[in-house]
Amino acid sequence: MLTSYLVLLLFGCLTGMTTVLFGFGGGFVTVPVVYGFWTVTGPDAEAMHVAVATSTAVMVVNAALATLAQWRQGRIRREYIWPMAAFVLVGAVAGASAATRIGDSALRVLFAAYLLVTIADSLLRKGFLSVPRTRKPRPLSRPARTLGGVAIGSVAACLGVGGSVMTVPLLRRRGLPMAEATAMANPLSVPVAVVGTAVYALAAPALHARAGQLGYIDLPACAALLGGSLPTIALARRAAARVPDRVHSVAYVTLLIAVLLVLLGMGI
Repeated sequence: MLTSYLVLLLFGCLTGMTTVLFGFGGGFVTVPVVYGFWTVTGPDAEAMHVAVATSTAVMVVNAALATLAQWRQGRIRREYIWPMAAFVLVGAVAGASAATRIGDSALRVLFAAYLLVTIADSLLRKGFLSVPRTRKPRPLSRPARTLGGVAIGSVAACLGVGGSVMTVPLLRRRGLPMAEATAMANPLSVPVAVVGTAVYALAAPALHARAGQLGYIDLPACAALLGGSLPTIALARRAAARVPDRVHSVAYVTLLIAVLLVLLGMGI
């Protein structure tokens, strides 16, 4: 068991790096890791729910800390955050509530399908992998801020991923460089994480809970992941600005492909 928590600590370092570089808040790393942790330490029919719930709890801290660091560096642009964040919050309430009613197998399939669609969209549609330097960033349309915000909040809270995989492509296609698009994914992930954590903490698991659970949240796993992620965020907060834009966008898609392959390898 101690070895398992040390592994979580190491993966926590990876979640910290992906929070800074890609705005993930840890979701796309945390969910497969916690799911694997629960299936290895004992069969559990609610492993995916616990993984999603624990991911949202980790994301509250990671996304908030990364937001503060990137705001101090001047990479947060208010016009792309508000009022979209309010609509993300509304969607997050619906998404987190829905997740507690979806079966574990269906939740795993939805998570993998969400990854697949995002990867395909990033590779096949123009405007994500590269943005012409001469293009000036464009403001978000009203439908993107409102209906788009609700959709992002719903999907993100349901799957425990923070919404960055929807917000980053959206902001990229408005002409923002990767460093800014990923930076603003963190503040947009905070309402998703807060709402999701509250809903999952108050939810009663259908089966007998393990020691250290708060609702669906695995508190020891959460602590181990944060133990690795918080120092990493502090050390890596300036890294994103130094990565060339094209390399940054390609690395973003590559990481999503790697996560999808891991999930498929785990039988999801």
